[in-house]
Amino acid sequence: MDLQLRNISHSYGPVEVLRDISLDIPQGQIVCLIGPSGCGKSTLLRFLGGLEQPLSGQVLQLGAPPADSLNPLTYVFQHFALLPWRTVEGNIRLVLEDHGLSRREMDQIVTDVLARTRLSEFRKALPKQLSGGMRQRVAISRALAVRPAVMLMDEPLSALDSQTRELLMDDLVALWIRKPFTSVYVTHNLNEAVRLGHRVVVLSRRPGQVREIVDIDIPLSERHLGHPALEDRQAHLWDLMRDEARAADQELLDG
Repeated sequence: MDLQLRNISHSYGPVEVLRDISLDIPQGQIVCLIGPSGCGKSTLLRFLGGLEQPLSGQVLQLGAPPADSLNPLTYVFQHFALLPWRTVEGNIRLVLEDHGLSRREMDQIVTDVLARTRLSEFRKALPKQLSGGMRQRVAISRALAVRPAVMLMDEPLSALDSQTRELLMDDLVALWIRKPFTSVYVTHNLNEAVRLGHRVVVLSRRPGQVREIVDIDIPLSERHLGHPALEDRQAHLWDLMRDEARAADQELLDG
């Protein structure tokens, strides 16, 4: 299933947030959204997920989701949103409980996603017993459990330290290589964008408009810290964003 944004514009009262955004999200790609603070990245993600409607423009879903998809669009947020009284297994099972599945079917799904995210031995652990990185892996497992057509990821690694972010980027790459998935990934971190994105969409400061779309044709399996071509892409992205990021931060400080 592909997603398309067509001529999306939006305002909150007198504040114009987005202006005439058109964008394609092809099946099997990770599309990263970057831009200055307040440029509307998370707002676009809410439109894609149907949590909010734009004042003008269209969000289109082209093609059918996978036949076994329980939820075509699902979110992974910055904050893990795990229920502290449920185990790892119980938190994942939560999203399956209203789909009419048998206990055996749920067990099979939970076992599969725990294996894919390397959490099998922690299935009976409570969230408080896990590190921040492991809790986010549980959140990713929970998203994978509903077999989404598209994962909408809103700064999922931003609350983690740099070492844990690197490890989780490795995990996401390994997951994609094993079974390619479609994702729209919002981030402020340019290293994440060039490491994970097949395409990186650079938005201008508010009102957000598409400044440039940067294609990264290096296979995910070959991307690593210090890769010269990735460093060049990252420098190019920062050149695009630097002045607008400073201006956007000043606008936020000025209220």
